[in-house]
Amino acid sequence: MRPDTDHTAEAERLLRTAAQYPEDAEQLLLHAAAHLELSGDRARATGLYDDLLARSPQHPTLIRALKAANLWEYGHEAEAHAIIAGIRTASPRDPAPWVIAAEALESHDELQEAQDLLTEAVTALVPPAEQTAPETHPLLLTRHRVRRLLGLDHDTWDILADEVSTSPVPLDELHDPKRVWSLGSEDPTELRAEIARLRAELGSYREALSRPFPVAVLHWPATELTELLTAYPALTSEYPSHEAHLSTIESSLRELSASGTPNLGIVTATVPSYEAFAASEASSPEDASLLPQYATTLAARGRAVGWPPRGGEGCWCGSGRAYGECHGAD
Repeated sequence: MRPDTDHTAEAERLLRTAAQYPEDAEQLLLHAAAHLELSGDRARATGLYDDLLARSPQHPTLIRALKAANLWEYGHEAEAHAIIAGIRTASPRDPAPWVIAAEALESHDELQEAQDLLTEAVTALVPPAEQTAPETHPLLLTRHRVRRLLGLDHDTWDILADEVSTSPVPLDELHDPKRVWSLGSEDPTELRAEIARLRAELGSYREALSRPFPVAVLHWPATELTELLTAYPALTSEYPSHEAHLSTIESSLRELSASGTPNLGIVTATVPSYEAFAASEASSPEDASLLPQYATTLAARGRAVGWPPRGGEGCWCGSGRAYGECHGAD
């Protein structure tokens, strides 16, 4: 998200899109609510969460957690606490509501309650002696940080958190409560070291948080690309061939990954959907500048598939071969 984003305008755009695509309203309204929070209009964001909960949403516990975190930020602590208590009672299988609720508690210095909540979560969601699912890693990392702030000794889950961490800085150092003291130092060496630690934390800590918005690359299947270029030949300069298009997708994603960009994804395009998007923007489908905007909109609607595919999963290109034997081959 760009630092100069007009969050109010972006929220309005997402609300208009939700009205056009009611089947994707849940994802779109969640993103709109996030922009409203960033704009400072927290009361209106709460209204969107209430609207979503009234629609029998797919992820009600996640929405309640987001609502609780938002309520607390503008003076509704008691209601936020009540919602968080309900989340603990529901004990959801999705790690995201746990993380959001725990971070709300942590940010308001209720560290012991945050630690208790996270311990309940990892007990329920992280089976002992089994490989941990990536979506549970934020639980482990957040719990490690909270326990470090409380000065507690490491336990089995703290050790596991250090194992799954991708940070070049050890978690004990990254989560050291005293490290902030070095920010007041006049020693340039200490200041540079602290900046390096902060950069590492920013790059890895929120790798898989609860409101994923993938950096998405547009993928046109062969039949769709043929239809697109037949209807809009000016786009041939963007897509000289389908083979080149597929190679560009893979190389672009690898470059983004190498640069440290997290949460990468691929969205599959169709000509009717793209034409509808162009019409909603009062523009022509031949305008190549619409293509990245179209990809971002599809991602906002929850249409992105994570990249790279895991293990022996099929390649994203639809060839039917395993990713490692297709575009994932070195």
